Amino acid sequence: MNDIIFEVKDMRYLNWTKTRKSSGTAGSFLKAYDDTGKKKKYYKLSDYDSVKGIIGHECVNEIVVQRLLDFFGIEHLRYTLVHALVTIDGRDHETYLCESEDYKGKSESKISLEDFYALYKENEETPIEFCKRMGWEQYVYEMFLIDHLVLNRDRHGANIEVLRDAKTKSTRLAPLFDHGLSLVCRCHSVNELDDFDVTEDRKVQSFVGTSSTFENVKAIPKAYFDELPKLAEADLDKVFEGLETVIGREFIDKMRTMIWERWCSLDSI
Repeated sequence: MNDIIFEVKDMRYLNWTKTRKSSGTAGSFLKAYDDTGKKKKYYKLSDYDSVKGIIGHECVNEIVVQRLLDFFGIEHLRYTLVHALVTIDGRDHETYLCESEDYKGKSESKISLEDFYALYKENEETPIEFCKRMGWEQYVYEMFLIDHLVLNRDRHGANIEVLRDAKTKSTRLAPLFDHGLSLVCRCHSVNELDDFDVTEDRKVQSFVGTSSTFENVKAIPKAYFDELPKLAEADLDKVFEGLETVIGREFIDKMRTMIWERWCSLDSI
């Protein structure tokens, strides 16, 4: 479990900036960075409410999805879940946050896929057709797979980035990142968990695909599935290892059920 730091770190030196939730509901997602070391580090918190404090568990979701991506051998931004003491609006909070490093190379710059597509698409070319022409077909299939398993609601055009290398004049897609708005992210209580249907085809944001993860996985060729490692229910033990002290058992059980049932649904889809 080298992706979790359980010992509390004093990180009250970080300055947090707020990003309002795109849904317009109460709460904010807070981000910070530290560029005093050899490598610039980025930090983000789960959903924050100015009255109730940190109410979400999006940072835990990042670790769960990260471990799933590791199982399938899919490239992704690597996060560390850090038990930390932070200060927000003059108040101290003990919480878990996500830490990551910059994934850009020294000669690389980034642009959102949405903007890159707008600049270079041909005629009425759709985003998925554009990605196939650019040679990013495998990336799209991997993204569709994982977004279905965890019901990622937030794969908008800026949550996929294109990295451009000034030296080699080449482009590549950034490793998959930002999976916080997935799994049972909207459930803040056990009652909400009980009412949440983990198999439902809920509407999602997906710049490359459709608003249905079920429809998106239909675009994946069978040959791709045949080459995937086969997920067994016992493999989820490792996916959730060590998280019992971070988030309640009820949440873990619900997320585990979600991933397993949505994986099993792939055959019928």
